[in-house]
Amino acid sequence: MFRMHLKSAWCQALVITAALATALQAADAGPMDGHRAFSYLQAICALGPRISGTPAMTRQQELIEKHFHDLGADIRFQDFEVPHPQTGEPVRMRNLIVVWNPQVPQRSLVCCHYDTRPHPDQEQNPANRQKPFLGANDGASGVAVLMELGHHLAALSPRPAVDFVFFDGEELVYDQDDKYFYGSEYFSQAYRDAKNRPFTYGQGVLLDMVGGKNASFYMEGNSLRYAPQVTQQVWKTARRIGQKNFIERRKHEVLDDHLALNQIAGIPTCDIIDFDYPYWHRRNDLPAACSDQTLAGVGHVVLEWLRGD
Repeated sequence: MFRMHLKSAWCQALVITAALATALQAADAGPMDGHRAFSYLQAICALGPRISGTPAMTRQQELIEKHFHDLGADIRFQDFEVPHPQTGEPVRMRNLIVVWNPQVPQRSLVCCHYDTRPHPDQEQNPANRQKPFLGANDGASGVAVLMELGHHLAALSPRPAVDFVFFDGEELVYDQDDKYFYGSEYFSQAYRDAKNRPFTYGQGVLLDMVGGKNASFYMEGNSLRYAPQVTQQVWKTARRIGQKNFIERRKHEVLDDHLALNQIAGIPTCDIIDFDYPYWHRRNDLPAACSDQTLAGVGHVVLEWLRGD
C-alpha cells in the first residue's frame, strides 16, 4: 500500500535498531505500553512499504519472527504463491502464525494484515496516486498492537490459548478490479480442509487501522451479521474498562479479512477498524497520524477480552 525511501540500507538499519531498542527498554509485564507499541510501529514503517513479495516484506517477516521467538512463542508459516495482478508472475506470499499454549485444543484468534497497498489510490490528485504509500495505520498499527500484546500473553498462561496470525496479500491491489484477501482466504481454506485437526478456533478478532489519532471504533456491519456475540463481547469489554472510543453502535459495513474467517473457516470473527480514518489509502498515512494512546487502548481491550473476565 505504501512506500518510503531511506538513503541507504545502513541508515535504515540504524533507524530500525534505535526504534526497537527504545521499545525493548520499556518491556515489562505491566499494563499495555503505548510508547513501546508506537516504537514498534515506527520500526515497521522504517522498513518502507511492505508490499507482498518485496524485500521490505521479507525484512518485516524476519523482524516479527525474531520478536515473538524472543518472547517464547511458537512461530509457524503458511507459504503460497499468487499471480501478480499486473504481470502474472508468481508472488511469494507468507502468512505468519504465532502460537501461544499450543497444547490447548480450544483456541482464540487475533489477526491483522501486514502487507501494504502498492499505491495510495484515494489521493485526490491523480498524479499522487502512483507515489509511495507507507501505511502506518493501514498495516503497521495492527502489527504493533500484536507485538505489544506478545509481552502479556505468557502471564495469561494456561488460559487463554491464542494464535496471532499476520495475513499476507490483503491488498496486493493495483486496480479496483484486482483480487483482495489472499492471505486470509488461504488460511481459512487450509483450516476448513484440514483433516484430523487437533484444535478449534472458537472466536476471533481482526485488527485493521487501529492506531489513528482520535480514532472511533464502531460496531462493523459484517461483524454483527456473522459474529454478533463476539462483537458484543468485545465492545462490552471496552465499556467495562472505560475505552470510550469503542462506540456501541453500528456504522460501516466493511469488506475485510474477517469475511473469509467467518464465511470459509466458520470462525466467528469481528473487525475492529476505524474506517473514518482521514488518511485511508493516502500518502499522509504516516506515524505522525497515529497515537500511542490508541494503540494501547485497542491492545487493552483485546487483552481483557482474551482474559474473558
